Amino acid sequence: MKIWFSVLKRLWIQNNFKMKRLLSFLIISLVMISCGGDDDICESGEGTPRMKIMFKNADKITTLDSIKLYVNYGVRTVDLGWSRNADSILVPLRVDESPYTDLFVKTTAKGDSSLVRVNYTTKSIYVSPGCGAKLNYENVSGELLKANPVIKIEPGQNFIENEDKTNLYLVF
Repeated sequence: MKIWFSVLKRLWIQNNFKMKRLLSFLIISLVMISCGGDDDICESGEGTPRMKIMFKNADKITTLDSIKLYVNYGVRTVDLGWSRNADSILVPLRVDESPYTDLFVKTTAKGDSSLVRVNYTTKSIYVSPGCGAKLNYENVSGELLKANPVIKIEPGQNFIENEDKTNLYLVF
């Protein structure tokens, strides 16, 4: 009986040592994986900027009661939803190799939609290891392919590096 007790005690000690070693390895692995610099988080607006569109009525900036945008991203058209009491809207453009993005603009649920084509060239800029690269848009111009409710398009700043400046004006 003493022999069995001695064998069981030896197995318990060996397994306990293995469990401690495994637990230590897991803790050290988790600490190493969770370590990272602040530049791993891309939250400071370093990503690809959106295009800012403002609205005009004749020659004056205006606020629209409601506006709805659909954006054609090539593989699908995305509904950006209704914006209420808006004087501007930020629109993400395509990030593939396409030189344009099509926007469909509505001001009423049952009304027609205008088709606006935004043309541009892209320039890729490296940001950080966490964010990777972002696209800046250059030579931005708009083209009204189908009117009503939009009457015409007026140009704004012709490049997009951030979301501060207006790039297009939609005239209603």
